[in-house]
Amino acid sequence: MRFRSSASEDDSGVNLTPLIDVVFLLLIFFMVSTTFDTTSEIKIDLPEASVDKPPQPVDKVTIMIDPRGGFYLNGKRLKNQSADLLLLELHRLVGSDKQTPVVIQSDASSPVQSLVTAMDVVGQAGLARLSIATTKPLNE
Repeated sequence: MRFRSSASEDDSGVNLTPLIDVVFLLLIFFMVSTTFDTTSEIKIDLPEASVDKPPQPVDKVTIMIDPRGGFYLNGKRLKNQSADLLLLELHRLVGSDKQTPVVIQSDASSPVQSLVTAMDVVGQAGLARLSIATTKPLNE
């Protein structure tokens, strides 16, 4: 025997409560995770240029090495090939300006030791702007 309940309800309807909960959770998530574009400006006080004083010309120091290993400082031959004399003359010529560029011109047949000595002396003098002069080969 089958008993029927007196109040029969159709279960064909969709329960909207979980759907509304999910929509509200998504709304809260997007509201919390959204960043608003705020443009910030940095106030910079730029310096003014003056036209009164022209820039100082940069002098360069040239160290030439002859085929026998002798040193020439800006075209003047040093008395001997010692590193101490080269360092002393370099300090006298440059002074306290450590940004002076130094160019070493070495003959192709000069001893490599003289080139290394000149580079070492420039490093001991605290000069960091060192160049070694070369020439381009002739196109044959």
